[in-house]
Amino acid sequence: MLFGTWSRCQRQTRLLSPTETNLTEPEPTPPAQEIEPGAMPPAQEQESLSTTQSSFHEGDLIFHTSLSAQSQAIQLATHSPYSHCGLLYKAHGEWQVFEAMQPVKLTPLARWIARGQGQHFVVKRLRDAQTVLTPAALARLKAVGQPLLGHDYDLAFNWSDKQIYCSELIWKVYDRGLHRQLGQLQQLRDFDLRHQAVRAKLRERYGAQLPLSEPVISPASIFRSPALVTVVSR
Repeated sequence: MLFGTWSRCQRQTRLLSPTETNLTEPEPTPPAQEIEPGAMPPAQEQESLSTTQSSFHEGDLIFHTSLSAQSQAIQLATHSPYSHCGLLYKAHGEWQVFEAMQPVKLTPLARWIARGQGQHFVVKRLRDAQTVLTPAALARLKAVGQPLLGHDYDLAFNWSDKQIYCSELIWKVYDRGLHRQLGQLQQLRDFDLRHQAVRAKLRERYGAQLPLSEPVISPASIFRSPALVTVVSR
């Protein structure tokens, strides 16, 4: 019951102690929005977003360029602008993004979009969703995601359920719920680790001992999966 128990799960999510706060990826603060000449006023922008949402289906995947501290390193290491992702679900009639931030949670869609660079996002869907994503299959996706609600964000990208990062959440939910593996699992050594920004982030997270054999699934790998088709790019 992913949504029926959400408010209770949200209340029960533990608070981090001061010594733990440096181990979690903070949620970036959206920049103040200024209306540029020729840009749509907020009311028209909201109307446009509402029109876009009419093409969404539950279980769709949504991607954007995060404004978080690690976003640049992820983009450079994966050769992709997309550094964060989540799953689209409806709760109480409103679109929400099931995502791994701090902690794993449901985030209102408008708030999720505002956190992305330029408020740009891309929505993807299983190529065979019309036959595969039945109501029963969607219920399984929600059921396997339920135990991960409230888990801490995984800055070390470890392949365990103790802590979870964004693309790992998507991969495990689809694997466990539908036995569909979206994107290619890689090892840390497979990414482009040459750029100074990437090396600095690795030193910050791991010191001198890099877990080069650790299985990793990146947002870029899922984004490029041939099993997915683009539904919206906005």
